[in-house]
Amino acid sequence: MTQAISILLCALGGEGGGVLADWLVDVARHADYPAQATSIPGVAQRTGATTYYIEVFPQKRSSLGGKQPVLGLNPLPGRLDALVSSELLETARQISHGLTSAAHTQVITSSARILTTLEKMSMGDGRKDEASLRALVAQHSQHHHILDMARITQEAGTVVSAVMLGCIAASGLLPFDRADYETVMGHQGKSAQASLRGFAMAYEAIQAQRQQHEFIEAVMAPTSPDQACVVPDAVVQDFPEALHRMVSLGHARVLEYQGAAYARLYLTRLQQVFGAEQSAPGSASVDKAWPVTEESARWLALWMAFDDVVRVADLKSRSTRLQRVRGEVKARELDLLKIYDHFKPGVPELAGLLPKALAERLIRWDRARTAKGLTPWAMPLKIGTHSITGMLALRFMASLKALRPLGSRYQAEQQSIMQWVTTVQHCTQRDHLLGLEVARCGQLIKGYGSTNERGKDNLMHIITHVTAPRDDQTPAQQAQSVSRIRQAALQDEAGKTLDLALVQNGAPARPVLAQPIRWMKNPRTPA
Repeated sequence: MTQAISILLCALGGEGGGVLADWLVDVARHADYPAQATSIPGVAQRTGATTYYIEVFPQKRSSLGGKQPVLGLNPLPGRLDALVSSELLETARQISHGLTSAAHTQVITSSARILTTLEKMSMGDGRKDEASLRALVAQHSQHHHILDMARITQEAGTVVSAVMLGCIAASGLLPFDRADYETVMGHQGKSAQASLRGFAMAYEAIQAQRQQHEFIEAVMAPTSPDQACVVPDAVVQDFPEALHRMVSLGHARVLEYQGAAYARLYLTRLQQVFGAEQSAPGSASVDKAWPVTEESARWLALWMAFDDVVRVADLKSRSTRLQRVRGEVKARELDLLKIYDHFKPGVPELAGLLPKALAERLIRWDRARTAKGLTPWAMPLKIGTHSITGMLALRFMASLKALRPLGSRYQAEQQSIMQWVTTVQHCTQRDHLLGLEVARCGQLIKGYGSTNERGKDNLMHIITHVTAPRDDQTPAQQAQSVSRIRQAALQDEAGKTLDLALVQNGAPARPVLAQPIRWMKNPRTPA
């Protein structure tokens, strides 16, 4: 049986609740839908509110064949389709009466507060806690929208009833078009124009919230079989089902980064870790979780797909990036959009693309410059990605991906990666928890430039001085030490917390790196 759509409106004195109820009934009749409204008057100002109950039958009169629906005069507890209120505490009061339901009630409320008489009479701070009121709204509604109706009302120069009508129109609850609402509100006179402004601002605010909610629901929704991550045959053959998703994601990232051969290398390295975990003493893999291999799969993929100038050029010249930027700046179809990307590659970035011998010569030259007190060499660039020449320059740089394995940076990264993977393998064979903590240390490798180098230095220091077998610590104790040191390394950029943790766990602090002293001329001093 078709049920009427039930709406309860809550407004304070002077807010135009009666006008809002009349508007809704007039809109329904204009759109040829049966509707009925009743009101329950409240008392003076903020000791209560006036409520208006409206039912709209969701079928047009022309389709009923002369029949008339029977509509109710008052809301039934738990049966409301929508609760719309201009004040947050009043919303909570109606919820406390049991009128809403988490199963199907949509709540639209203002975040604004008008203090009650009891709140004002309190000797201290008698205001109700806003966070608990918001939580109550979320708990007792299927969907909810909370926005500052008072601010919108003030900006539009109207009354809150027009704003509430815009919220209802945008909620999608009623089968009316936006034009139906605007026709009933009228267009003549300053008050009508102000009401239309408030209506439009509220309509757009609710629409923005609905789009955000739909996006979040789409992201958080369970992945259907058709949308599931594609698992390569090599992953199916060599790894259990519990690892398929993580390993497949890592494989896809590395494959996109450098190609099929590089992706096979990724799986080969993971197989070494997985083999060690299968035979590890004290393994927690009885639940088929394989945490060491899963952690290694995550951080190994990120490390192997390290950022360099080739990668940056590729990302900045993709068509998806242009679409994202146009969306962020809200550029319309005929708008002219110019995008300038600023780069400042230095010697380390350029040397990383060169063979080892040439790279070492270039780095020695730059170090000689800095030893004389000069700043490291860098080449500031401003590239117009929107232009043909700018896009061609970036695509040319991105095409150097095929030459990446010949560069010194690539070779140095592979050596460090293999040192970490081998350490994870050996530590896992000694103790499962120790191998897990060493695998988690892959988290230290992040960013680019000096941040990336600092993370690698910290990881290599941990591998060298903390993970080696010790007579004064059991493997389980070493696992705890690695965990504490890893967490300390993530605390501050300078590494003071890391050095303290190293010393406290029986390892030497990191060596102090020599930094050249540069004398700068005071610009205020005459030549």
